[in-house]
Amino acid sequence: MKGKGMKYLGLSLCGMAALALSGCGSSGEDGKIEIEIVQYKPEAANYFETVEEAFNATHDDIHLTISSPNDAMTILKTRFIREDYPDIIGIGGDINYSYFVDAQILADITDYKGLQEVNQGYLDIAEALELIPTEGTYIVPYVANAAGVLYNRDMFKEHGWEIPETWEELTGLCQEIQSAGIRPFYFGFKDTWTCLAPWNAMAVELAPADTSKQVNRGETTFAKEYRELAEKYLQLLPYGPEDPFAYSYNDACTAFARGEAAMYPIGSYATPQILSVNPEMNIDSFVMPAGSAREDRTLNSGIDLGFCVMADCPNKEAAYEVLDFLMDDENLQKYIDAQNAVPCKKGDFRLASMLDGMLSFIQEGNMTDYQDHYYPSEMSVDALLQTFLIEKDVDKFLNIFDTNWQRYNRDIIRMVQDYEASH
Repeated sequence: MKGKGMKYLGLSLCGMAALALSGCGSSGEDGKIEIEIVQYKPEAANYFETVEEAFNATHDDIHLTISSPNDAMTILKTRFIREDYPDIIGIGGDINYSYFVDAQILADITDYKGLQEVNQGYLDIAEALELIPTEGTYIVPYVANAAGVLYNRDMFKEHGWEIPETWEELTGLCQEIQSAGIRPFYFGFKDTWTCLAPWNAMAVELAPADTSKQVNRGETTFAKEYRELAEKYLQLLPYGPEDPFAYSYNDACTAFARGEAAMYPIGSYATPQILSVNPEMNIDSFVMPAGSAREDRTLNSGIDLGFCVMADCPNKEAAYEVLDFLMDDENLQKYIDAQNAVPCKKGDFRLASMLDGMLSFIQEGNMTDYQDHYYPSEMSVDALLQTFLIEKDVDKFLNIFDTNWQRYNRDIIRMVQDYEASH
Protein backbone atom coordinates (compact mmCIF):
# COMPACT_ATOMS: atom_id res chain seq x y z
CA MET A 1 0.00 0.00 0.00
CA LYS A 2 3.02 2.30 0.34
CA GLY A 3 2.80 5.34 -1.90
CA LYS A 4 -0.82 5.16 -2.96
CA GLY A 5 -1.92 7.84 -0.52
CA MET A 6 0.49 10.32 -2.08
CA LYS A 7 -1.95 10.92 -4.91
CA TYR A 8 -4.14 12.77 -2.43
CA LEU A 9 -1.26 15.11 -1.65
CA GLY A 10 -0.60 16.09 -5.23
CA LEU A 11 2.74 14.28 -5.04
CA SER A 12 4.22 11.96 -7.64
CA LEU A 13 4.15 8.24 -6.97
CA CYS A 14 7.74 7.94 -8.11
CA GLY A 15 8.72 10.10 -5.16
CA MET A 16 7.76 7.22 -2.89
CA ALA A 17 9.91 4.58 -4.53
CA ALA A 18 12.07 4.59 -1.41
CA LEU A 19 12.33 6.68 1.72
CA ALA A 20 15.57 8.63 1.83
CA LEU A 21 17.55 8.14 4.99
CA SER A 22 19.92 11.05 4.58
CA GLY A 23 17.63 13.58 6.26
CA CYS A 24 16.58 11.29 9.07
CA GLY A 25 18.57 11.49 12.26
CA SER A 26 21.91 11.85 10.46
CA SER A 27 25.17 12.55 12.27
CA GLY A 28 26.84 15.94 12.00
CA GLU A 29 30.54 16.68 11.65
CA ASP A 30 30.88 16.86 15.45
CA GLY A 31 29.47 13.36 15.82
CA LYS A 32 26.17 14.52 17.28
CA ILE A 33 22.92 13.02 16.04
CA GLU A 34 21.08 15.69 14.07
CA ILE A 35 17.32 15.79 14.67
CA GLU A 36 15.22 18.16 12.58
CA ILE A 37 11.65 19.18 13.33
CA VAL A 38 9.47 21.07 10.90
CA GLN A 39 6.28 22.29 12.59
CA TYR A 40 3.36 24.09 11.01
CA LYS A 41 2.46 26.78 13.56
CA PRO A 42 4.48 29.93 12.81
CA GLU A 43 2.67 31.77 15.61
CA ALA A 44 4.49 29.48 18.05
CA ALA A 45 7.93 30.10 16.52
CA ASN A 46 9.24 31.94 19.60
CA TYR A 47 8.30 29.04 21.85
CA PHE A 48 10.07 26.53 19.64
CA GLU A 49 13.18 28.71 19.46
CA THR A 50 13.44 28.56 23.25
CA VAL A 51 12.86 24.78 23.19
CA GLU A 52 15.62 24.32 20.64
CA GLU A 53 18.05 26.41 22.69
CA ALA A 54 17.17 24.64 25.95
CA PHE A 55 17.44 21.17 24.44
CA ASN A 56 20.80 21.82 22.81
CA ALA A 57 22.16 23.34 26.03
CA THR A 58 21.33 20.18 27.97
CA HIS A 59 22.17 17.44 25.45
CA ASP A 60 25.70 16.59 24.35
CA ASP A 61 24.91 13.80 21.90
CA ILE A 62 21.95 15.25 19.99
CA HIS A 63 21.63 18.55 18.13
CA LEU A 64 18.06 19.75 17.57
CA THR A 65 16.90 22.11 14.82
CA ILE A 66 13.28 23.30 14.74
CA SER A 67 11.82 25.17 11.77
CA SER A 68 8.49 27.03 11.95
CA PRO A 69 7.97 28.27 8.37
CA ASN A 70 4.93 29.96 6.95
CA ASP A 71 2.96 27.56 4.75
CA ALA A 72 4.77 24.62 6.33
CA MET A 73 2.43 22.04 4.80
CA THR A 74 3.34 23.09 1.25
CA ILE A 75 7.01 23.00 2.17
CA LEU A 76 6.66 19.54 3.69
CA LYS A 77 4.87 18.11 0.69
CA THR A 78 7.54 19.52 -1.61
CA ARG A 79 10.24 17.96 0.54
CA PHE A 80 8.43 14.63 0.49
CA ILE A 81 8.58 14.63 -3.32
CA ARG A 82 12.35 15.13 -3.09
CA GLU A 83 12.64 12.45 -0.41
CA ASP A 84 14.12 15.10 1.87
CA TYR A 85 12.43 14.07 5.09
CA PRO A 86 12.79 15.83 8.43
CA ASP A 87 12.97 13.52 11.44
CA ILE A 88 9.82 14.81 13.12
CA ILE A 89 6.93 16.87 11.80
CA GLY A 90 4.56 18.95 13.90
CA ILE A 91 1.11 19.04 12.29
CA GLY A 92 -2.56 19.26 13.17
CA GLY A 93 -4.99 16.38 13.38
CA ASP A 94 -6.74 16.97 10.08
CA ILE A 95 -7.08 15.48 6.61
CA ASN A 96 -3.37 15.97 5.86
CA TYR A 97 -2.51 13.70 8.77
CA SER A 98 -4.96 11.16 7.33
CA TYR A 99 -3.18 11.31 3.97
CA PHE A 100 0.26 10.92 5.56
CA VAL A 101 -0.83 7.82 7.48
CA ASP A 102 -2.27 6.30 4.33
CA ALA A 103 0.91 7.09 2.39
CA GLN A 104 2.91 5.16 5.00
CA ILE A 105 5.49 7.90 5.43
CA LEU A 106 5.02 8.09 9.22
CA ALA A 107 6.61 5.74 11.74
CA ASP A 108 4.52 3.54 13.99
CA ILE A 109 5.35 4.93 17.45
CA THR A 110 3.31 2.49 19.49
CA ASP A 111 6.44 1.76 21.51
CA TYR A 112 6.86 5.40 22.58
CA LYS A 113 6.23 5.40 26.34
CA GLY A 114 5.05 9.01 26.34
CA LEU A 115 1.80 7.90 24.71
CA GLN A 116 0.75 6.43 28.05
CA GLU A 117 0.49 9.96 29.43
CA VAL A 118 -1.76 11.26 26.65
CA ASN A 119 -5.49 11.76 27.24
CA GLN A 120 -7.16 8.75 25.64
CA GLY A 121 -9.76 10.99 24.03
CA TYR A 122 -7.12 12.55 21.78
CA LEU A 123 -5.61 9.17 20.90
CA ASP A 124 -9.09 8.07 19.86
CA ILE A 125 -9.49 11.23 17.76
CA ALA A 126 -6.20 10.48 16.01
CA GLU A 127 -7.21 6.90 15.30
CA ALA A 128 -10.55 8.03 13.91
CA LEU A 129 -8.77 10.22 11.35
CA GLU A 130 -7.34 7.18 9.56
CA LEU A 131 -8.94 6.78 6.14
CA ILE A 132 -9.13 3.04 6.73
CA PRO A 133 -8.23 1.23 9.95
CA THR A 134 -4.44 1.12 10.20
CA GLU A 135 -2.59 -0.84 12.85
CA GLY A 136 -0.30 1.28 14.99
CA THR A 137 -0.08 4.82 16.37
CA TYR A 138 1.42 7.58 14.25
CA ILE A 139 1.13 10.82 16.21
CA VAL A 140 1.81 12.10 19.71
CA PRO A 141 -1.02 14.55 20.41
CA TYR A 142 0.58 17.61 22.02
CA VAL A 143 -1.99 20.37 22.41
CA ALA A 144 -5.59 20.87 21.39
CA ASN A 145 -7.91 23.80 20.99
CA ALA A 146 -11.56 24.04 21.91
CA ALA A 147 -14.40 25.70 20.03
CA GLY A 148 -17.75 26.81 21.32
CA VAL A 149 -18.89 30.22 22.50
CA LEU A 150 -16.71 32.91 24.05
CA TYR A 151 -18.68 35.29 26.22
CA ASN A 152 -18.20 38.55 28.10
CA ARG A 153 -18.18 37.36 31.69
CA ASP A 154 -18.69 40.83 33.19
CA MET A 155 -21.63 41.56 30.89
CA PHE A 156 -23.28 38.26 31.80
CA LYS A 157 -22.78 38.95 35.51
CA GLU A 158 -24.15 42.49 35.23
CA HIS A 159 -27.37 41.32 33.57
CA GLY A 160 -27.73 38.04 35.45
CA TRP A 161 -27.70 35.93 32.31
CA GLU A 162 -27.33 32.17 32.79
CA ILE A 163 -25.12 29.90 30.69
CA PRO A 164 -27.39 27.93 28.31
CA GLU A 165 -27.24 24.15 28.29
CA THR A 166 -29.79 23.39 25.56
CA TRP A 167 -30.64 24.87 22.17
CA GLU A 168 -33.87 26.27 23.53
CA GLU A 169 -32.01 27.96 26.37
CA LEU A 170 -29.49 29.39 23.90
CA THR A 171 -32.11 30.93 21.62
CA GLY A 172 -34.03 32.16 24.66
CA LEU A 173 -30.86 33.80 25.97
CA CYS A 174 -30.28 35.47 22.60
CA GLN A 175 -33.78 36.95 22.72
CA GLU A 176 -33.20 38.15 26.27
CA ILE A 177 -29.93 39.80 25.28
CA GLN A 178 -31.56 41.48 22.30
CA SER A 179 -34.33 42.79 24.57
CA ALA A 180 -31.63 44.47 26.63
CA GLY A 181 -30.50 46.35 23.52
CA ILE A 182 -27.32 44.30 23.13
CA ARG A 183 -26.22 42.22 20.16
CA PRO A 184 -26.02 38.53 21.19
CA PHE A 185 -23.39 37.35 18.68
CA TYR A 186 -20.70 38.81 16.48
CA PHE A 187 -19.68 37.07 13.25
CA GLY A 188 -16.76 37.73 10.91
CA PHE A 189 -17.98 35.80 7.89
CA LYS A 190 -16.09 37.93 5.37
CA ASP A 191 -13.25 35.49 6.09
CA THR A 192 -14.78 32.23 4.91
CA TRP A 193 -12.90 30.01 7.37
CA THR A 194 -14.76 31.60 10.29
CA CYS A 195 -18.01 30.14 8.92
CA LEU A 196 -16.69 26.76 10.05
CA ALA A 197 -16.52 27.69 13.74
CA PRO A 198 -20.25 27.62 14.63
CA TRP A 199 -20.74 24.77 12.16
CA ASN A 200 -18.19 22.55 13.89
CA ALA A 201 -19.34 23.53 17.39
CA MET A 202 -22.94 22.50 16.66
CA ALA A 203 -22.07 19.50 14.51
CA VAL A 204 -20.47 17.58 17.38
CA GLU A 205 -23.89 17.26 18.98
CA LEU A 206 -26.14 17.15 15.91
CA ALA A 207 -24.25 14.85 13.54
CA PRO A 208 -22.43 11.54 14.09
CA ALA A 209 -18.73 12.01 14.77
CA ASP A 210 -17.97 9.65 11.88
CA THR A 211 -20.40 11.18 9.40
CA SER A 212 -17.76 11.43 6.68
CA LYS A 213 -16.76 7.80 7.12
CA GLN A 214 -20.37 6.66 7.00
CA VAL A 215 -20.84 8.56 3.74
CA ASN A 216 -17.67 7.03 2.31
CA ARG A 217 -19.02 3.58 3.14
CA GLY A 218 -22.27 4.42 1.37
CA GLU A 219 -24.33 4.13 4.56
CA THR A 220 -25.80 7.64 4.65
CA THR A 221 -25.68 11.08 3.03
CA PHE A 222 -24.78 14.53 4.23
CA ALA A 223 -28.26 15.66 3.20
CA LYS A 224 -29.62 13.35 5.88
CA GLU A 225 -27.06 13.92 8.63
CA TYR A 226 -26.56 17.68 8.21
CA ARG A 227 -30.11 18.95 7.70
CA GLU A 228 -30.85 19.89 11.31
CA LEU A 229 -27.38 21.36 11.62
CA ALA A 230 -27.87 23.56 8.54
CA GLU A 231 -31.32 24.69 9.64
CA LYS A 232 -30.15 25.66 13.12
CA TYR A 233 -27.14 27.50 11.74
CA LEU A 234 -29.48 29.80 9.85
CA GLN A 235 -31.39 30.46 13.07
CA LEU A 236 -28.27 32.02 14.58
CA LEU A 237 -27.90 34.72 11.92
CA PRO A 238 -30.60 37.13 13.20
CA TYR A 239 -28.70 37.34 16.49
CA GLY A 240 -25.56 38.73 14.83
CA PRO A 241 -24.72 41.88 12.87
CA GLU A 242 -27.04 42.85 10.04
CA ASP A 243 -24.42 42.00 7.41
CA PRO A 244 -22.03 39.45 8.93
CA PHE A 245 -20.27 39.06 5.56
CA ALA A 246 -18.97 42.64 5.73
CA TYR A 247 -16.77 41.87 8.73
CA SER A 248 -13.53 39.95 8.87
CA TYR A 249 -12.18 37.79 11.67
CA ASN A 250 -10.15 40.73 12.99
CA ASP A 251 -13.23 42.97 12.81
CA ALA A 252 -15.25 40.46 14.83
CA CYS A 253 -12.51 40.03 17.43
CA THR A 254 -12.22 43.81 17.78
CA ALA A 255 -15.97 44.33 18.05
CA PHE A 256 -16.32 41.62 20.70
CA ALA A 257 -13.37 43.05 22.62
CA ARG A 258 -15.06 46.46 22.64
CA GLY A 259 -18.30 45.09 24.07
CA GLU A 260 -20.33 45.28 20.85
CA ALA A 261 -21.66 41.75 21.41
CA ALA A 262 -22.18 39.53 24.42
CA MET A 263 -20.91 36.36 22.73
CA TYR A 264 -18.64 35.23 19.92
CA PRO A 265 -18.93 31.67 18.51
CA ILE A 266 -15.29 30.88 17.81
CA GLY A 267 -12.43 28.76 19.10
CA SER A 268 -10.12 29.41 22.02
CA TYR A 269 -7.46 30.38 19.49
CA ALA A 270 -9.20 33.77 19.10
CA THR A 271 -8.52 34.94 22.65
CA PRO A 272 -5.00 36.34 22.03
CA GLN A 273 -6.37 38.51 19.20
CA ILE A 274 -9.28 39.71 21.37
CA LEU A 275 -7.05 40.47 24.34
CA SER A 276 -4.64 42.40 22.14
CA VAL A 277 -7.49 44.88 21.64
CA ASN A 278 -8.76 44.82 25.24
CA PRO A 279 -6.24 43.23 27.64
CA GLU A 280 -8.60 43.73 30.57
CA MET A 281 -11.54 41.88 29.04
CA ASN A 282 -12.95 39.15 31.26
CA ILE A 283 -13.62 36.27 28.85
CA ASP A 284 -15.03 32.85 29.58
CA SER A 285 -16.45 30.15 27.31
CA PHE A 286 -19.07 27.45 27.16
CA VAL A 287 -19.85 24.45 24.99
CA MET A 288 -22.37 25.46 22.34
CA PRO A 289 -25.60 23.59 23.04
CA ALA A 290 -27.27 22.47 19.82
CA GLY A 291 -29.80 19.90 21.05
CA SER A 292 -32.51 19.60 23.67
CA ALA A 293 -30.74 17.23 26.07
CA ARG A 294 -28.06 18.61 28.40
CA GLU A 295 -26.37 15.23 28.65
CA ASP A 296 -25.76 15.15 24.89
CA ARG A 297 -23.38 18.09 24.99
CA THR A 298 -19.77 17.44 24.03
CA LEU A 299 -16.81 19.73 23.62
CA ASN A 300 -15.69 20.49 20.09
CA SER A 301 -11.97 19.81 20.44
CA GLY A 302 -9.31 18.37 18.19
CA ILE A 303 -5.56 17.96 17.95
CA ASP A 304 -4.16 21.39 17.19
CA LEU A 305 -0.56 20.20 17.19
CA GLY A 306 0.91 16.73 17.33
CA PHE A 307 4.31 15.27 16.53
CA CYS A 308 4.98 12.47 14.06
CA VAL A 309 8.28 10.66 13.57
CA MET A 310 9.01 9.94 9.91
CA ALA A 311 9.22 6.32 8.78
CA ASP A 312 12.55 4.44 8.61
CA CYS A 313 14.40 6.97 10.76
CA PRO A 314 17.56 5.16 11.95
CA ASN A 315 17.75 7.19 15.17
CA LYS A 316 14.27 6.68 16.52
CA GLU A 317 15.57 6.66 20.10
CA ALA A 318 17.02 10.14 19.61
CA ALA A 319 13.71 11.30 18.16
CA TYR A 320 11.94 9.87 21.22
CA GLU A 321 14.36 11.77 23.48
CA VAL A 322 13.32 14.98 21.72
CA LEU A 323 9.66 14.07 22.16
CA ASP A 324 10.27 13.47 25.87
CA PHE A 325 11.70 16.98 26.13
CA LEU A 326 8.72 18.50 24.36
CA MET A 327 6.31 16.52 26.54
CA ASP A 328 8.03 17.60 29.76
CA ASP A 329 5.40 19.23 31.99
CA GLU A 330 7.33 22.48 32.32
CA ASN A 331 7.86 22.88 28.59
CA LEU A 332 4.28 21.93 27.79
CA GLN A 333 3.00 24.45 30.35
CA LYS A 334 5.02 27.17 28.61
CA TYR A 335 3.29 26.35 25.33
CA ILE A 336 -0.11 26.34 27.03
CA ASP A 337 0.59 29.76 28.54
CA ALA A 338 1.85 31.23 25.27
CA GLN A 339 -0.95 29.93 23.04
CA ASN A 340 -3.94 29.52 25.41
CA ALA A 341 -3.88 25.87 24.43
CA VAL A 342 -5.42 22.73 25.90
CA PRO A 343 -2.87 20.02 26.80
CA CYS A 344 -3.38 16.60 25.29
CA LYS A 345 -1.25 15.16 28.09
CA LYS A 346 -2.88 14.08 31.34
CA GLY A 347 -1.79 16.05 34.39
CA ASP A 348 -2.37 19.07 36.57
CA PHE A 349 -1.80 21.85 34.08
CA ARG A 350 -2.75 25.48 34.53
CA LEU A 351 -5.21 26.52 31.80
CA ALA A 352 -6.24 29.98 30.70
CA SER A 353 -9.23 31.37 32.60
CA MET A 354 -11.24 31.73 29.39
CA LEU A 355 -11.45 27.92 29.33
CA ASP A 356 -13.11 27.70 32.75
CA GLY A 357 -16.52 26.92 31.30
CA MET A 358 -15.12 24.02 29.28
CA LEU A 359 -12.84 22.62 31.97
CA SER A 360 -15.17 19.84 33.14
CA PHE A 361 -15.51 18.52 29.58
CA ILE A 362 -11.72 18.53 29.18
CA GLN A 363 -11.16 16.74 32.48
CA GLU A 364 -13.80 14.12 31.69
CA GLY A 365 -12.47 13.54 28.18
CA ASN A 366 -15.91 14.44 26.82
CA MET A 367 -14.80 15.79 23.47
CA THR A 368 -15.51 15.26 19.78
CA ASP A 369 -13.34 16.24 16.83
CA TYR A 370 -14.08 18.95 14.29
CA GLN A 371 -16.11 17.73 11.31
CA ASP A 372 -13.98 19.81 8.98
CA HIS A 373 -10.88 17.80 9.92
CA TYR A 374 -12.29 15.18 7.55
CA TYR A 375 -12.99 17.58 4.68
CA PRO A 376 -10.53 17.74 1.74
CA SER A 377 -9.22 21.26 1.18
CA GLU A 378 -10.10 21.05 -2.53
CA MET A 379 -13.78 20.97 -1.58
CA SER A 380 -13.58 24.46 -0.01
CA VAL A 381 -16.32 23.76 2.50
CA ASP A 382 -15.72 27.13 4.16
CA ALA A 383 -16.66 28.95 0.95
CA LEU A 384 -19.58 26.59 0.43
CA LEU A 385 -20.84 27.45 3.92
CA GLN A 386 -20.50 31.17 3.30
CA THR A 387 -22.56 30.88 0.10
CA PHE A 388 -25.18 28.86 1.97
CA LEU A 389 -25.43 31.46 4.73
CA ILE A 390 -25.94 34.17 2.11
CA GLU A 391 -28.50 32.26 0.01
CA LYS A 392 -30.18 30.45 2.94
CA ASP A 393 -31.22 27.54 0.70
CA VAL A 394 -30.83 24.38 2.81
CA ASP A 395 -31.76 21.89 0.10
CA LYS A 396 -29.41 23.41 -2.47
CA PHE A 397 -26.55 23.50 0.04
CA LEU A 398 -26.98 19.88 1.10
CA ASN A 399 -27.26 18.66 -2.48
CA ILE A 400 -24.08 20.49 -3.45
CA PHE A 401 -22.31 19.12 -0.38
CA ASP A 402 -23.15 15.53 -1.34
CA THR A 403 -22.29 16.08 -5.01
CA ASN A 404 -18.96 17.75 -4.27
CA TRP A 405 -18.05 15.11 -1.71
CA GLN A 406 -18.43 12.37 -4.30
CA ARG A 407 -16.37 14.40 -6.74
CA TYR A 408 -13.43 15.27 -4.47
CA ASN A 409 -13.34 12.00 -2.53
CA ARG A 410 -13.93 9.43 -5.25
CA ASP A 411 -10.50 7.77 -4.82
CA ILE A 412 -10.90 7.60 -1.05
CA ILE A 413 -14.47 6.32 -1.36
CA ARG A 414 -13.29 3.59 -3.71
CA MET A 415 -10.47 2.66 -1.34
CA VAL A 416 -12.79 2.58 1.68
CA GLN A 417 -15.39 0.49 -0.07
CA ASP A 418 -12.74 -1.94 -1.35
CA TYR A 419 -11.48 -2.29 2.21
CA GLU A 420 -14.99 -2.88 3.55
CA ALA A 421 -15.62 -5.52 0.89
CA SER A 422 -12.47 -7.43 1.81
CA HIS A 423 -12.96 -7.20 5.59
